Amino acid sequence: MKFSDGQWMTRKEYQIISPVEVHDAYTTDRSLTLFGPPKPIIDRAGELDTPLIEVKLSSPLKDVIRVQIYHHKGKKQVGPYFSLNTDEGHALQIESNKLEASLTSGNLRASIRRDQPWHLAFDYKGRKLTSSGFKGIGYVISDNAATYVRDQLDLGVGESVYGLGERFTSFVKNGQSVDIWNRDGGTNSEQSYKNIPFYITNKGYGVFVNHPENVSFEVASEKVSKVQFSVEGEYLDYFLIGGANLKEVLGNYTTLTGKPALPPAWTFGLWLTTSFTTNYDESTVTSFIDGMAERELPLHVFHFDCFWMREFHWCDFEWDTRIFPEPEKMLQRLKNKGLKICVWINPYIAQRSPMFEEGMQGGYLLQRPNGDVWQWDMWQPGMGIVDFTNPAACEWYAAKLRKLVDMGVDSFKTDFGERIPTDVVYYDGSDPFKMHNYYTQLYNKVVFDVLEEKLGKGEAALFARSATAGGQQFPVHWGGDCTATYESMAESLRGGLSLGLSGFGFWSHDIGGFESTSSADLYKRWAAFGLLSSHSRLHGSRSYRVPWMYDDEAVDVLRFFTKLKSRLMPYIFQTAVDASKLGLPLMRAMVLEFGSDPTCDNLDRQYMIGESLLVAPIFDESGIVSYYLPAETWTHFLTGEKVEGNRWFKEHHDYMSIPLLVRSNTLLAVGTVDDKPDYDYTANSEFHLFELEDGRVAVSRVYHPTTKAELTLTVTRNGNVLQAAVSGDAAAGGHSWSIVLRGASSTPQVENGTVASHEFGVRITADNASSAVSITF
Repeated sequence: MKFSDGQWMTRKEYQIISPVEVHDAYTTDRSLTLFGPPKPIIDRAGELDTPLIEVKLSSPLKDVIRVQIYHHKGKKQVGPYFSLNTDEGHALQIESNKLEASLTSGNLRASIRRDQPWHLAFDYKGRKLTSSGFKGIGYVISDNAATYVRDQLDLGVGESVYGLGERFTSFVKNGQSVDIWNRDGGTNSEQSYKNIPFYITNKGYGVFVNHPENVSFEVASEKVSKVQFSVEGEYLDYFLIGGANLKEVLGNYTTLTGKPALPPAWTFGLWLTTSFTTNYDESTVTSFIDGMAERELPLHVFHFDCFWMREFHWCDFEWDTRIFPEPEKMLQRLKNKGLKICVWINPYIAQRSPMFEEGMQGGYLLQRPNGDVWQWDMWQPGMGIVDFTNPAACEWYAAKLRKLVDMGVDSFKTDFGERIPTDVVYYDGSDPFKMHNYYTQLYNKVVFDVLEEKLGKGEAALFARSATAGGQQFPVHWGGDCTATYESMAESLRGGLSLGLSGFGFWSHDIGGFESTSSADLYKRWAAFGLLSSHSRLHGSRSYRVPWMYDDEAVDVLRFFTKLKSRLMPYIFQTAVDASKLGLPLMRAMVLEFGSDPTCDNLDRQYMIGESLLVAPIFDESGIVSYYLPAETWTHFLTGEKVEGNRWFKEHHDYMSIPLLVRSNTLLAVGTVDDKPDYDYTANSEFHLFELEDGRVAVSRVYHPTTKAELTLTVTRNGNVLQAAVSGDAAAGGHSWSIVLRGASSTPQVENGTVASHEFGVRITADNASSAVSITF
């Protein structure tokens, strides 16, 4: 929302009141409160008939400073509120004297001069991050009596802003107006399914606006050197989040709002769906599953989309017995083929569904202010919406899901959750405007909790479309309704990278595009991208997505990249564990890994898987791709070719190839199993060593997919000697392991190991699983 009229003026429909100086400061052992009048107070009469802005600084966590701005504090505050994690015992340093007041948390400091015009500055270890300058804070009164509170934080020269959820617009958000308001708008507009009021910049800090309702951001769009954010009301609450680098900033943000849960290893395999409006029954489903097996295409999850339920009955959670006469036996037959099962659901209850009467009588559905059930005819005729603020409604809904899990369902695609009305009354009295975005958090939590309850902690996984801040705790999320074009493939990646910079660890997309049917060319390119994404699903709208519907080569391409992902699973799962512990995305924007390289600031058509693997999808039917490598030695994983970075590359790739490069000083765990994602990664582990420099140490951690037992291999180079040793609780199992020296052209001398040739160099296999191995060139 814009309030200014150019540099000097305010739009005629608004009046803005801003603090111009610190009149007084009040300290406690945990907070610093500043009082700022909108004019200098030069005598006693100055305090009369004037507003006063109150700004409270505190810190919930080390390196995080909270800023709470009040005009009138007496306005009743109604939830919902984001659930935040705090450490009230961490050290703070608060100082206030006649010249300056400051609050320091860890290495992050907020300070303001008391003898100068209002200017609240933030620095990290003395390095300036940003500031709320003169008249940056504003209490805004509109002609229609609506009020808003805003702040404006400075942007420096060359500073780029990222995040704000899964956004399909330009990756760098500078110049954009962004409203944090969940919408079902597809992937080709400024609308977003997952709006997150958090941004991060390449200057090394993040800002989380602690409001679940609509937050309006003007990112270098109203004032080109500032990010402005505003909310309606009398109060604004935000957190300035610091860290030594962007990874630490994301880690601190997800410590505050919640770390991503770790999805079970099977979810990283290939998912196949019925698609949306296609005709299907058990025979169709079985033909697809058997067709995949006959073509040696590893498949691990089968998803039933909407029409597993009867038309006009969504959602009643009852199988359409006209099509699936014995659903429980059918699911068992599919599970006997080694598959996990996912089914589509949403939080809307059609009037024709028997559940509608149950929900209406039980008070489980959202109501209008007059007590009527809120209904409309979009999506399903006469549908109501489950009120997840009612504990009884949550239990009612959860009971339906438990029945499905008992039947054999392993996961739920939690679709929708964005079109949540505001002309409703919630059971717990929640503010409907705040609930519009927050609703998805309650919805996904109920479903996720059922899966954890029934299947065990660590076995729950959703396929969710909508989210708000904190939604990363209930993975996996996917990008929604993309289109079968290269442009939409690229916009999907932009959305996923933006979501990753908003605290979400795991993300997927519909391979081949959801709307329309892709060409065979696009399908094959998207398959390579999809199988080198966090999670991989074949899904569409009006046509099936099995590869033989496109051409024979599509079968080969899908097989190749599905098997490749299975072999990379020891490394991918290690990165997933890191995501759950550190709050980092599995698919990382280049700026996150290479923040000191300014070329990476704008890159949105390539990404890193974890810290070591670079992927550059091909977005052109010519097969030509341009990508950038930072200044290191890189190795093409698929060919073994070495190249030096700090430059751009332009290459042609056939369908069985993609730029997949490993950075130097990497010890990459590679599996020996290529037909499933969930196997014992610690058994017969093969570690590929890439360009380890003298004096450097490379470490690779491998986790058992179920027990999470850890096997760690550490390789140290001193001159021409490599020392390799294993450790960790999984090392005691006695599993054999080997090192592949990528690019080695000569046979080294080895102690406690045997040497054999390898297509990409030489392999050294440890004689004893627990022995240290010495390798001399």
